[in-house]
Amino acid sequence: MNAKQKLIERQLVEEAANCTWVLRVSEQRQYTGPVLTVCERIPTGEPEFVNTDQLVMALDVPKRPRTKLKEWGRIFNGHLRVCLPAIREIVTGIQDEEGKPLEVAALLDDRLEFRGKLPLDETSGTKLALLFRLHGLVRKDNRTELMAWRIARFSREEAMYWFAKTTVSAYGKSSVNWAKAGLRVMLAGQQNNPVEVDRLLEQLRK
Repeated sequence: MNAKQKLIERQLVEEAANCTWVLRVSEQRQYTGPVLTVCERIPTGEPEFVNTDQLVMALDVPKRPRTKLKEWGRIFNGHLRVCLPAIREIVTGIQDEEGKPLEVAALLDDRLEFRGKLPLDETSGTKLALLFRLHGLVRKDNRTELMAWRIARFSREEAMYWFAKTTVSAYGKSSVNWAKAGLRVMLAGQQNNPVEVDRLLEQLRK
């Protein structure tokens, strides 16, 4: 990484420690190259003491809920390569609590040398969760890329709506699977219509 990326890395690693949504860039034995995993920090229901001093813990000290990172999906290999430009667009515009831009996209260049956790906001986390959950059953790279660009263009409300539909349903697991299957077709088109997929893809890349 260059000097600018190293400076950004130090800032973002601190920011990621307290974010609800996190993008983890890692390597895993079963895959070649980097793996991107989107996670949501959720409470476990068990409080933890802010101060671990036993004498202080006996007093009425502030507590915070314990949390764990729930994985919502991952992307790797060829699908990561073709979706990376759209992923960079999704994370562009993330800000800290003071409204300062966090240059997350700078660490997601084509070389992808960064390893660790990057901060996301709710909108970008939800969009990436959708993409990472849906891409696996789409075989053609052009359809996968089309899906990524269309998700990148979602509004916050659209992303939240479809994330809810494809994760939790009062009608059970089958309803969730139907929602995922329908959304794949809506976003990536039909496998037997490559000309239209490529036409739409050219428009969205601009």
